[in-house]
Amino acid sequence: MVIRARDEAAAIGRTLDLLAAQSARHEVLVVDSGSRDATAVIARDRGARVLELAPERFTFGRALNLGAAQASAPVVVALSAHAFPPDAQWLARVVARFEDPAVACAYGETRGEDGRPLRAPVRQDAAMLARNPLWGYSNAAGAFRAGLWRERPFREDLPGTEDREWSRWALSRGHVCLLDPELAVEHDHSRDGLRDCFRRYEREARGFAMFLEDLPPYGVREALAEWWGDQGWHRSRARARLDPRRMARLAGKWAGRRG
Repeated sequence: MVIRARDEAAAIGRTLDLLAAQSARHEVLVVDSGSRDATAVIARDRGARVLELAPERFTFGRALNLGAAQASAPVVVALSAHAFPPDAQWLARVVARFEDPAVACAYGETRGEDGRPLRAPVRQDAAMLARNPLWGYSNAAGAFRAGLWRERPFREDLPGTEDREWSRWALSRGHVCLLDPELAVEHDHSRDGLRDCFRRYEREARGFAMFLEDLPPYGVREALAEWWGDQGWHRSRARARLDPRRMARLAGKWAGRRG
């Protein structure tokens, strides 16, 4: 288990307690990137090994590479410090998916390409990823095969989307990404502040633009069209249009793609 953390004292204790209750054997590595609170202390008190990464050197890919380099298991699970496994069998389910040698990575996706609830696992291959490169594997609570990672670590220059970029490489070699709702965790950003929403989507958009050469244009017209016409998971388009966090996300997406 590689957990990325910075100033996560409010959440990391619960995460580590839930991991301690897992039925599958595992080791926990926490990569702390300059926490100013008790994050590292809480992690050590619960038996995790803490690796330090200077905040000015942090990228998601670099943090994961640092942790994965110290891991000894054949499957590495990347987990955000505020992502909570739902039960004691969660890790066992994750690891079991890698009994299939074709699986390069696995993630608990709950929505399909069309945004509707996902009812069954999807084996995403290179052709499926090419059709929708913005949907797929995530290191927020995902697992990847250590042997493949050693062949090709995560890109450290990307501001985000290192997970999608890596899965793109793995799938191009004939592997699949398993997107399985049974592997989902509690990972909620719905209460994030508007600035955090904007920054996260701006970072993600910049990351995609760095490795996807055929991204369609996304200017003011496209952003407004998505704001007006896309209902997403809201009950109605009217509710979607009035959601300030959704506006912040769309603005971040536009800013990242514009830059």
